[in-house]
Amino acid sequence: MITPPPKLGAGRAAPTPAPAPAAADRLQPKREFQFTQADFERVRQLIYKHAGISLAPIKQDMVYSRLARRLRALNMSTFDQYLAHLEKGDAAEWETFVNSLTTNLTSFFRESHHFDLLQKQLIGLAHRPIKIWCSAASTGEEPYSLAIAACEAFGSLTPPVQIHASDIDTNVLKTAERGVYPAERVERLSPERLHKFFLRGTGAQAGQVRVRPELQKLITYSRVNLLDAAWPTVKGPIDALFCRNVMIYFDKPTQYQILEKFVPLLHRDGLLYAGHSESFLHAADLFRSLGRTVYERADRRAAPPGAPA
Repeated sequence: MITPPPKLGAGRAAPTPAPAPAAADRLQPKREFQFTQADFERVRQLIYKHAGISLAPIKQDMVYSRLARRLRALNMSTFDQYLAHLEKGDAAEWETFVNSLTTNLTSFFRESHHFDLLQKQLIGLAHRPIKIWCSAASTGEEPYSLAIAACEAFGSLTPPVQIHASDIDTNVLKTAERGVYPAERVERLSPERLHKFFLRGTGAQAGQVRVRPELQKLITYSRVNLLDAAWPTVKGPIDALFCRNVMIYFDKPTQYQILEKFVPLLHRDGLLYAGHSESFLHAADLFRSLGRTVYERADRRAAPPGAPA
């Protein structure tokens, strides 16, 4: 449990000279707002406590840049004032705070080998409805890539697949639901995929593409904070769980807690797809690596033949 940091203005006596700034603060570039090392540490504790995100020390400039926008928008003059406002429990600002500090780097068919494996997995499950959870949907490129892979695996725009896409950032989910992108976002896709799964904009929409409505029908969206005690919108058993490039934001104990909650949601024969720089060796009792950042439940082979999931 993290002890909230003390309020930075509490108990400050006016006649007492301000202490000399820390060496790290003296080295900071001139900025519109003062942003001390103490301010940064306070932000790190708040985002960790609220969303489980561990901000690296090198993220200080990024944090300043993104939160300075909030100070301007709220007509505030100091980070102390902003963080005190946040700590009072403004739910809307908490959401904006988290949205501001999350990174949403994504693309269609990123780490393409995962989608090749997924298609093979789906074909082997053709005898029943299939559930996929994309737990970091960002602006939608990953869930739509999953939908395209499913359509190609079954040779149909109506495959027996349900995709649930979630993210902690509500802004990116709105973009994902719209399914409209600048044409350059899909320029690496093959002409066949572009023709089958996207509609090109004309007139005022020239230079944009929209995913076909059949793909949109395969996907439902909701906001999910992986740190929450429960995920009411996520229903198992899940056959393929994509949680890629998410765990890098959490420390190992937090990763373990999340992975522990994944296990009962995942079908006994289901697969967990992780990011290229992620490893779950510290959770070997929960998940076993199959190589290339794909994992199966550690208890998968413990079940007797024919046992229910």
